[in-house]
Amino acid sequence: MKVTSQQTEKLLNGLQKFQLFAFSMMLTHLKELYSNDPSQTTLEKCTAEINAFLGKYHTIMAADYAVIEQL
Repeated sequence: MKVTSQQTEKLLNGLQKFQLFAFSMMLTHLKELYSNDPSQTTLEKCTAEINAFLGKYHTIMAADYAVIEQL
């Protein structure tokens, strides 16, 4: 699964809860980066980082995929 820029923006501005703690921690970090610089470049970097994480840990994120797919 790959997230789009639109889904990333919703993740960065939303209050979703995720089961995988590492993913939640990464999102907290990305939310701070995006709040300091809400440019398209930052959004693209955040999207790439989320997609890299999802690609690496897709086997343990099944429950969290359901939340992301609804965005």
